[in-house]
Amino acid sequence: MSLNIKKFTDKLSKLDTEKMYLNDFILTRDKTDDEIEAVFTVADALKYLRKNNTSARIFDSGLAIGLFKDDSVKTRFSFASAANMLGLTVQNLDENKIQTTQNETVRETMNMVSFMAEIIGIRDYIHIGKGNTFMQEAVQAVQHGFEEGVLEQRPTFINLQCDVDHPTQTMADMLHIINHFDGAENLKGKKIAMSWAYSPSFGKPLSVPQGVISLMTRFGMEVGLAHPEGYELPDEIINIAEENTKKSGGKFYKTDEMMDAFHDADIVYPVNWTPYTAMKKRTELYDNGDDNGITALEKEVLKQNAKFKDWQCKENMMEMTKNGKALYMHYLPADITGINCESGEAAASVYDRYREQLYKQAGNKPYITAAMMFLSKCNNLEDMLKKLLIGGGIPRCL
Repeated sequence: MSLNIKKFTDKLSKLDTEKMYLNDFILTRDKTDDEIEAVFTVADALKYLRKNNTSARIFDSGLAIGLFKDDSVKTRFSFASAANMLGLTVQNLDENKIQTTQNETVRETMNMVSFMAEIIGIRDYIHIGKGNTFMQEAVQAVQHGFEEGVLEQRPTFINLQCDVDHPTQTMADMLHIINHFDGAENLKGKKIAMSWAYSPSFGKPLSVPQGVISLMTRFGMEVGLAHPEGYELPDEIINIAEENTKKSGGKFYKTDEMMDAFHDADIVYPVNWTPYTAMKKRTELYDNGDDNGITALEKEVLKQNAKFKDWQCKENMMEMTKNGKALYMHYLPADITGINCESGEAAASVYDRYREQLYKQAGNKPYITAAMMFLSKCNNLEDMLKKLLIGGGIPRCL
């Protein structure tokens, strides 16, 4: 066995991943440190396979169902890429193609689409207080169908973004940081600024900043959350971040000055998010079909955003970071001043300088998503990787 292969299998043999088999990946907070590390390890192993032209197909047939209740490009294609990598056929369902609004219950819909499904991915982040709840209802419906013998197999669920968390994105972000700093063991004490940034657009999700501070505080890092007054994250998320730092030996703090968070930071993550209260109000307006109300709310939020136009990632802000060379991150697409908007989250010069790094960050997402699928469907991880990796591995491209 090559040293590269042994690196992956040896690491997995030391991790407790038993509960990941036939289980879902809904929130990173619910996963143990071993389970989080296993996702990173399998993602890197799948990268190794592709780099060495070796197939990772663990399925000969089966469906991966993507249920997208919100618009998506990167997450949709990452989900499709991950499923295809493992040998599954993808079928995406948009909200206007399902009938949960036409007397068909969540239980009926989930069971009807699950007959040949191995994986179900759901994206629903717009509806504050409802996205994650919908996922939990879907999980319960399919579990009940499996227990009653309706379904031959129980599909596992992956959260492709909800109102609480965005696991595939934040795990991809974390893997990017781990690789950039040559290992998770080197992250202790590293400072990351998770900062609000100005945007001229409306409806940016809270799930990314929520997911970032929920995950990255587990690695002994110093995590600074910066935002103007009125853009606070829910207390539940703040409490999770604070508890994580107690266990990891890291630090978590809040500030209302972008400059404070950027000072001496090793990593900066400036993105816009819409106030929680506004997102909650928008959910109510959507439920009531109040288009005029949504338009009025949008104008109100954009007017509020405009009060903080100075919250931008410009060159002078980057100069304040560690040696002026912090790793700049964004989940993309970014609002870039002078490129796709008059004034936005980042200066064009900053964005252009980190463009390749941003693409690498995004490039982790299909592998992270595939790793979640792999771990939910393989009972003996080391043996499966050995079958795929050792000598007789099937070429991906003949």
